[in-house]
Amino acid sequence: MKKTKINKTVFLTGATGHMGWAGFQELYKRKNRFNITLLARPSKKNRKLLAPYANDPSVKIVWGDLMNYNDVLEGVSGADYVLHVGGMVSPQADYYPEKTLEVNVKAAEHVVQAILEQPDKDNIRAVYIGSVAQCGDRLSPVHWGRTGDPVYASSYDKYSVSKCIAEKIFSDSGLKRWVSLRQSGILYPEIMKNIDPIVFHVPIRGVLEWATIEDSGRLLANVCGDDVPEEFWNRFYNIGSGEQYRLTNYDFESRLLSALGLDIEKVFEPQWFATRNFHGMWYLDSDVLENYLHFRENVPVDDYFRRLVSSLPWYYSLARFVPSALVKKFMKPLTEVRDLGSQYWIKHDPDRVKAFYGSMEEYLGIRSWDQLRPGHMEKNLQQAVKKGEAVILNHGYDTSRQIYSLSAEEVENAARFRGGHFIGPADRLGQKGVLFEWECEHGHRFSASLEYVLLGGGWCNSCDLSAVREHVTPRNRFIWQVLTGQYLE
Repeated sequence: MKKTKINKTVFLTGATGHMGWAGFQELYKRKNRFNITLLARPSKKNRKLLAPYANDPSVKIVWGDLMNYNDVLEGVSGADYVLHVGGMVSPQADYYPEKTLEVNVKAAEHVVQAILEQPDKDNIRAVYIGSVAQCGDRLSPVHWGRTGDPVYASSYDKYSVSKCIAEKIFSDSGLKRWVSLRQSGILYPEIMKNIDPIVFHVPIRGVLEWATIEDSGRLLANVCGDDVPEEFWNRFYNIGSGEQYRLTNYDFESRLLSALGLDIEKVFEPQWFATRNFHGMWYLDSDVLENYLHFRENVPVDDYFRRLVSSLPWYYSLARFVPSALVKKFMKPLTEVRDLGSQYWIKHDPDRVKAFYGSMEEYLGIRSWDQLRPGHMEKNLQQAVKKGEAVILNHGYDTSRQIYSLSAEEVENAARFRGGHFIGPADRLGQKGVLFEWECEHGHRFSASLEYVLLGGGWCNSCDLSAVREHVTPRNRFIWQVLTGQYLE
């Protein structure tokens, strides 16, 4: 008698957000293989969005909230895969930083706790969506990065802090199979409509390797495939759509505006843009995730931007007929928004001026776009390495080795590179998921897995993740190399 194949169940949080919705659509295309459980807040907007799926037997909707443990438990129960995409993101995260920290951390705790309560917990695969924001400011020459680089937040970035803490909750939870996929900036149609003060938090000379919304959705579905090997789990990965999507922030802003018939240098003042204290990098290792999950569409970046523009309402095409001076006049109030506007800081917040510009003197020294244009930056990894443009950070140990093969002396050397010590127990090295004791340069004792410290780039959870420039000393060569460019190899 032929056995009936039982579909796997996927529990997805954040399905009504941009990435979650794209993932849901990809999973739904494969509903002959998956039963899909969604957790969604019972808002009028969400009910309307999910109404077409309400009576589909392959979709179960749990109307609830990530902050309610019982709602999360209902979604996790019976799941083979848990895709935790939900949480607070920008721009809401910028307006409500403390709530963002509370929600994103508590949601991670609820998801992990619910998985650990399942009778088959060791068979459940948990996917956490992290963020490029977890690696803080990475301006040239340290604009190339990989997983295992230092994890810390830029100043005032509670969203980043929340993602750093939540990621550790997953990696050090005792779950048998987890993975953290650190999302980059996502290109999606509505990005063309976003007009928010955070636009000016982004340094023009910075970089980002973008991920398209279509690629992001596919990877959420592909991670649930039977062809994903066991070696994939218990690691960290960077999400990016590849070389073509490595853009300087100047190039990105120029592409968006030129698609609307506007010139970045005519509608913005150069002084409006912060010169530091954001996040973003080009990845040395984003192909690693692609080689596992094969999620990239590989659309030429110029074609993709044309696709974005074609999705806009017709009236956006009228922007090219609006005088640049009028557009600039419309944009200027964004720079003056209380607490978030860059020009508000200049008048009222010297601490943020120091964080985002270096000093008032540096801000006043910005007189023209000539000072901000990034110029040529090699975005082809092979060529960048060959030319010496791709600076690779030192992790304090031989990264070509499996971390489970390292000796106690080698782990201690890695800890000393971070300004601290490895306490042990040394006799458990070689085992996955073990929590070890460590000490940081300030004498804080903390528990963390080898995976979190060496593969994830995490360190002391007693030190303030958003104040590294204040508390990190040259003893911590691991982070100091990012802040100063010293100790690079």
